[in-house]
Amino acid sequence: MRLYLQPKSVDEAVQALSENSLYVLAGGTDYYPAHVGKPLDDDILDITGITDLRGITENDDHFYIGALTRWTDIIEAGIPDYFDGLKLAAREVGGVQIQNAGTIAGNICNASPAADGIPPLLSLNADIVLASTRGKHSMPLAKFIMGNRKTRCASDEIVTGFRIPKPGHPATSTFLKLGARKYLVISIVMVAAVIENDNGNVGAVRIAVGSCSAAAKRLHMLERSLAGQPISSGIGDLVTESHLNQLSPIDDVRGSADYRRDVALTLVRRALEELVASA
Repeated sequence: MRLYLQPKSVDEAVQALSENSLYVLAGGTDYYPAHVGKPLDDDILDITGITDLRGITENDDHFYIGALTRWTDIIEAGIPDYFDGLKLAAREVGGVQIQNAGTIAGNICNASPAADGIPPLLSLNADIVLASTRGKHSMPLAKFIMGNRKTRCASDEIVTGFRIPKPGHPATSTFLKLGARKYLVISIVMVAAVIENDNGNVGAVRIAVGSCSAAAKRLHMLERSLAGQPISSGIGDLVTESHLNQLSPIDDVRGSADYRRDVALTLVRRALEELVASA
């Protein structure tokens, strides 16, 4: 390691990135475990001192979650019920120590197919905001995540936060996860869902499945088929195997592709029934 930079502002950070090839370090909860017993050869841009990047703010038409917001911050935040799915996911990110240090941007930029934060943010229709010396820009999170460990973050950019649009109708959300054990587990399948209630009917629904493709995916065909349906018990029965055709689960040590597909179908149905029960 030749450089270890600790900027105090976004401007300082992006200027440093424009001049050097640097690894951006936020909570470090992925980086340091991956380097146990190994030399730290990367030049580091430690952005933990940029206090403006931490916190959740409400605006007229959206909420904004800063890149350095910790999972514990999200769990404890006084935010509307449609963030409940994100809060449930936050409780699944490692143990309490990891939740106290790990950041939402770190989890997303890691771009693991099993990253707990991605499905709930997809179900919230989140945009990701990036900054460089060229200025700021945003894009849908679904476009930002390109695949396993691949994102559209350029080498001279940092993530500054996430913009969550307010729903058009009263909304509720949930997050379900299956792993090999209850705690501290990499998911086999996870599902996040949001339903907007338009006078007793589905005004909008967004459903995302993780750990069943190279990147978590929204089930757009299913969402379209559920729009306008009554929000009532039995809504899960409307979900068929064909609605999950866009998923491409793999075989690995945690489960076979067929098992993941079956579990995904069960969890999607269960998530919808949970949301109906809480509506």
